[in-house]
Amino acid sequence: MDAIELLKHDHRMVEQLFRDYRAAASDVQRRGVVEVLVRELSKHAALAELMVYPLARQVFHDGSEEIGQHLDEHMAVKELLLELDRLRTGDERTDDLMERLRQEVERHMREEEEELLPKLRAAMDDTALGELGQALDRAKRTAPTRPHPHAPEEPPALALAAPVASVYDRLCDRLQGRPRT
Repeated sequence: MDAIELLKHDHRMVEQLFRDYRAAASDVQRRGVVEVLVRELSKHAALAELMVYPLARQVFHDGSEEIGQHLDEHMAVKELLLELDRLRTGDERTDDLMERLRQEVERHMREEEEELLPKLRAAMDDTALGELGQALDRAKRTAPTRPHPHAPEEPPALALAAPVASVYDRLCDRLQGRPRT
């Protein structure tokens, strides 16, 4: 998959996770979905911030403001993910936070798919998009798995913080028996 196909695939997976949450039959099942959603959105956001947005800033003539808006949206999502991550199974706040997260994420995905990704496809050739897709796919294996809203959002500081966060996250995930994706 090229980078745009990979990002859209991630979006479809996240949409499915929201449907899975609504269909879950118990608090334990809902919590499991929340943990997978936290993991997947955290990885997706980290990779977009580390690899996609900096590239978009370079190839778009006036992309700084647009990328800044996407980073602001990521921050709102990461704050909600952090709140969700801290909740226990069955917490009464979960449904409200999940609905707020769903709304934020759906709006962000729509903006990316209608505006950012078409501009990226127009600005880059197929080979470059393919290489970026391969790089994103490899980087997913080592991306942070939890939200870090107070970490740097942009390179070069993000490039230094992300690997440390990833190691810490994955160790915590193993110790807590969280799902691996």
